[in-house]
Amino acid sequence: MSNAVTAVPAAPPAEAEAHFAAEFAFETDCWDVHEALVSGAPGFVLLDVRGPALFAAGHVAGAVSLPHGKITERRMADWPAETLFVTYCAGPHCNGAARGALRLAKLGRPVKIMAGGVTGWLDEGFALEKGGTAS
Repeated sequence: MSNAVTAVPAAPPAEAEAHFAAEFAFETDCWDVHEALVSGAPGFVLLDVRGPALFAAGHVAGAVSLPHGKITERRMADWPAETLFVTYCAGPHCNGAARGALRLAKLGRPVKIMAGGVTGWLDEGFALEKGGTAS
């Protein structure tokens, strides 16, 4: 008996391996971002691409507020060209992180998305920092 899950066969294992391995080139998760940040040497700049009011209401400690619409070549000149950026927004219901990542990619910048955004961060049990202003 077929259902919505079994109606389309799974990809062959080699294709599945390539697909899932490639995902890590595009995204990371909240836990790994947290661990990297507490290490003191994360190797990336974490960008909160939401608006200033949402940033002030609660953001990941150490994140830079840079709304996705303000990601420009001029603004990104503050960082070396090889700097890895990780973008996040409100969560799975928001595409701001993807918008920011797209802008960064178009500028030739290395970028990943933090899957889950603020929602994922809170789901992992991590705290948000309040206050601060947009860049």
